[in-house]
Amino acid sequence: MATDTTPDALSRTAARPAPQRTGLGRLYLRRFLRNRLAVAGVVIFVLLVLFAAFGGEFTSYAYTDADFTALTQPPSALHWFGTNQGGNDIYACAVHGLQRSLVIAVSVAVLTIVVAAVVGAGAAYFGGRVERMTLAVIHFLLIVPSFLILALVSHRLAGDWRVLIVVLTVFGWMSTARVIWSVSTSLRERDYVTAAEFMGVGPLRIILRHIIPNLGSLLIVNLTLGVVATVLSETALSFLGFGVQTPDVSLGTMLADGAGTVTSAPWLFAFPAGLVVLLTVSMTLIGDGLRDALDPTSVTGAAGGRR
Repeated sequence: MATDTTPDALSRTAARPAPQRTGLGRLYLRRFLRNRLAVAGVVIFVLLVLFAAFGGEFTSYAYTDADFTALTQPPSALHWFGTNQGGNDIYACAVHGLQRSLVIAVSVAVLTIVVAAVVGAGAAYFGGRVERMTLAVIHFLLIVPSFLILALVSHRLAGDWRVLIVVLTVFGWMSTARVIWSVSTSLRERDYVTAAEFMGVGPLRIILRHIIPNLGSLLIVNLTLGVVATVLSETALSFLGFGVQTPDVSLGTMLADGAGTVTSAPWLFAFPAGLVVLLTVSMTLIGDGLRDALDPTSVTGAAGGRR
């Protein structure tokens, strides 16, 4: 078949727009948005963040204020979520408690991923003795009864939420680091790592700029699921009296306060429990949606995630 090489044909070809390639980011976003449950999780999480950030603007009470004329009162026009035994407004406590739980959960999840990524990728890259020693430390820490140590340390340090972040991070990175190590063992053999070594790039720069960025999908999914795990850990510790301590408030402390009055004053337990459920369910749906969107071999990732 002859090709038209006349000037007019060439000008028409040059003026014709080149086909645009869909970027990976747009492809992942399209897969994620097709997953209705994941989108619902994002909506719920955004609403929870907005409630934690701006919910206090809709009440004149602070979480530390006490209304001694309304002790253990059910929800009303004055106290939307009711009051507890000390006259504290449950709505104000829920706003502050969700703020505190979100700060702890997100901070621990981010710090845990950073530590796990550096340790796991570093162990895989260096190999040999460094790899064996790192794995030995990880396996030892995995068998240590971390929950008991978390409870003792946080209780000893008066339940400061900043200390709780550090303690949860110290005992929360091992499982993720082992997964990252197993994936990174294949990445260290890639051509771009060999080329970087040939060009004299230092080990730390290779780990941070050539190995860890290629673990992006794994890190993102583990970050979202790490938020869920941290929320549950913080809630359990605070519920047992080893986490956040009064006068501070978290969802766990609210659950502990309301556990003994489930039948007589159910609102003390129902509202913080509902927030915990919504937070964990939303992050779980987001994590599942991200996993399906970033994994082209998954059923929902390939078929569009219609559920």
